[in-house]
Amino acid sequence: MTYSRVGGVGADEERARAAAWEALVATARRTVADGLVVGTSGNVSARVGDTVLVTPSGVPYDRLAPADATGVDLDGRQVLGTLVPTSELPMHLAVYRATDARAVVHTHAVHATAVSLLVRELPPVHYMTAALGGPVRVAPYAAYGTEELARHMLDALTDRTGCLLRNHGTITYGTSLDQAYDRTAQLEWMCHLWLTASSVPGRTPSLLTDDQLTEATERLRGYGQRGYGERD
Repeated sequence: MTYSRVGGVGADEERARAAAWEALVATARRTVADGLVVGTSGNVSARVGDTVLVTPSGVPYDRLAPADATGVDLDGRQVLGTLVPTSELPMHLAVYRATDARAVVHTHAVHATAVSLLVRELPPVHYMTAALGGPVRVAPYAAYGTEELARHMLDALTDRTGCLLRNHGTITYGTSLDQAYDRTAQLEWMCHLWLTASSVPGRTPSLLTDDQLTEATERLRGYGQRGYGERD
């Protein structure tokens, strides 16, 4: 794999970047296949060392190739590739600076975006709320690609691993691309669930209590098979 880059990197780091880019592109394509984004909306990133690999702006994911790898440092300076990084770079960088995230997924998932128009917080309709740290907040609206939106997002992410962006979509993070993506998919599913239950005339959805969410949090810590990753 040949990169256009600023500064040199060792062979091990270059191999790590190549593997991360391949996984990033696969995750980005999955967001389209699963209906979480339309066209080139949404974006995905992964951190390798001090480099943040990120989907480029306005390029269909099915056209991305190894030579299109795009990366910036934590200050936003481009250090890898020639394609312009996503316009939502401020959100991605804000997450990496403030958390231990190794991957970030941003989507325009329809049910989650619909919920962002209606409430300030997604009600705890399912125990998977605990996998995101608690009831998912809605960050106030700000224009896409702005530092203002990044600040609103960070506030909503306090003690959480995902949030909704009002009139916009979702953002989640994790220790891997698989984990970040799974959190996004779970968030969209819970939003769909709440909208479905809320639409029944004369009925109010049953919500989980704080104690029930605490219990779910403890039980989720021990879920899954050793060697097969976390259940999120």
